[in-house]
Formats: sequence, C-alpha cells, structure tokens
Amino acid sequence: MIAITMFRNFWLKMLAVGLSVVLWLFVAGDPIAERGLRVPLVFENFPDAVEIVGNPPETVEVRLRGASGTLRRLQFGEVMAIIDLRDERTGNRMFDMNVGRVQVPRGVQVTQVTPSSVSLILEELGPPRSTPVMPRVEGTPAPGFVVGRVSTEPTTVEVVGPRSRLGRLTGAVTELIDVTGATTTIERTVTIGVSDPYLRLSTPRQAQVTVEITQALVERRGADVPVRIRNSSLDMAPAIVPPTVSVHGTPDQMAAFEHDVVKAWLDVADLSSGSYNLAVVVEPKRVFDVAQIESPMVQVVIQ
Repeated sequence: MIAITMFRNFWLKMLAVGLSVVLWLFVAGDPIAERGLRVPLVFENFPDAVEIVGNPPETVEVRLRGASGTLRRLQFGEVMAIIDLRDERTGNRMFDMNVGRVQVPRGVQVTQVTPSSVSLILEELGPPRSTPVMPRVEGTPAPGFVVGRVSTEPTTVEVVGPRSRLGRLTGAVTELIDVTGATTTIERTVTIGVSDPYLRLSTPRQAQVTVEITQALVERRGADVPVRIRNSSLDMAPAIVPPTVSVHGTPDQMAAFEHDVVKAWLDVADLSSGSYNLAVVVEPKRVFDVAQIESPMVQVVIQ
C-alpha cells in the first residue's frame, strides 16, 4: 500500500523535483552584487492636526545587496523609505534611517542609507484664517493711460496651515495680470494662492479681477490760469492769494483747454473790506466737467 502511495502521480512529483533543481541552479549561479538607488521618502500615519514644517528630503540614496538578477529586475515602488509618524508629538524630531525604514523585496539587504538620519519639525495645525485677496498687476498701460481701481471677487479667502505660519500671513495673492499697452478695462479669471509654501487655501478658489484703465491726468500750470476779480467797485483794492490756479484733467480735456479761452475768476459783489475764502469759477465750464482744480478756494483781502 505504501509503495502504491509513493508512486501515485510519480511523473508530477518528478517534474516538481526537476523544477526545484533548475531554480536552485539558477539562483546559485547568480552572483551577489550591490546597487545604488534613489528612492522616494514617504511619510505615513500623520497625527491629527499636525503638519511638517521645513524642507525634508523628497528622496534618499540607498545601497542594496543581493542577487544581481534580482537587483536588475527591481521596479519603481518596490523600494522606498518610510517614516511612520504615528503617535509622534510636535516639535523637532530626528529619525534614524538605518533601523528598518527602507522597504525592500525578499532576498535584498540594505547596506547603507544617505542621509543616515532625517530631521523634521512637526507643528500643530492652526484654525482656518480669513485673509484678503490681493491682486497682482504688472506692466504699464499705453501712453496717456494709467491703472485705476483694481477689484477682486471674492475679496477674502480662508487659509489653513501650521499655526506659526498663519500668524505671519498678510494676505492671499492672485496670478499676475499684465496690463502692458492696455487702453480699456481688463477682466481676468485667475487662480488664488499663498506665497508661503506651508500654507494653502482651505478650498481651491479662483478670483474675478477687474483692472480699470483710465486716461492719465495731465497738468496745466497755474501761471496759465490767472484768477481775476468780477463785480468789484472802483474803490476796492483786492489782493488774491494765490493769484493763479492749477487745473488738472484728462488728455482730451486738456486738449480742449489748449484751444479754448479759459478764465478763472472770483465774484466779490456785495463784499466789504475784510478777508474772504472764495471758490474759483472756471469758464468755459464744459471744458472742466471732470477736471480738477488743484486750489478751488483762494483768499481775497479787500481793503
């Protein structure tokens, strides 16, 4: 009975033995070798409300020892360095990389890890903070135009990150908006971000930014617009301080200024001797509907 059992599936058993011998010969004939690899550094099991501050390495260099064929066949992801942060407290922490932190396939040995240790700063996550959105504008509009009012929607966003970094936050920023050569208002939908790499928006957002482009104000010197007196009596000797006014307006307005006869004057009717602050009247008024008078009030002294 025993003999029958031994010879049952005889050829299958012989095939298994043969395959084992071939595999052993293959492995035994594969020389031992060493290989250097740069592998990713992975952080696992973050504690709740804790983040890494600083610049830990993204990869480490490892030296591996094993059968040359096995080392040649290694694929991405089969070897990685892992730091387990489970139950770690906040503060400065140092992790020895030569104590089983490198994951390798069976039959492969880790002989060296560079750097041999990794330092981390673990910091408590702060509560979300609301901060203004600050649009960034670059470039110069076309000649005769300037950047006017710049507005964003939304005006604020919530930012999260390590508590100490949130304390230094001054605002979120948008992508750059180029106004080079612009003559009309610009509207752009752009991404909002934070300059501090350890902070981030609680929810990714975009902003609708409106950059008003207006005509530049140009100045006509006050000496060109003397202030005159109207309705004064013969015995009055009024003194005006200052005797001229400066007028500001857009290029179009000031072009009209060049071609019109413009007068600035004060009405002193019914005034007696004394000192008065009077509003300057400019004519023709249509030229300066939007223009500005630098000194709309002047002092008049009547003797």
